[in-house]
Amino acid sequence: MFDALSDRFDTIFKHLRSRGRLGEQEVDEVLREIRLALLEADVNFRVVKGVVARIKEKAVGLDLSKSLS
Repeated sequence: MFDALSDRFDTIFKHLRSRGRLGEQEVDEVLREIRLALLEADVNFRVVKGVVARIKEKAVGLDLSKSLS
């Protein structure tokens, strides 16, 4: 279960590294992928909702070249 979740996050982060900044549309796409990965790993819906909300607060306009390196 954790291996599958880890693999999904690796894929998501590899996709993100190719971008310079995130707009709201890109953030929504990534959050959808994260939400699905967590729900498929049987994470509680309330926990997923909270995690996704916190990520969204911090992610819009984030400079990825500094954050993911």
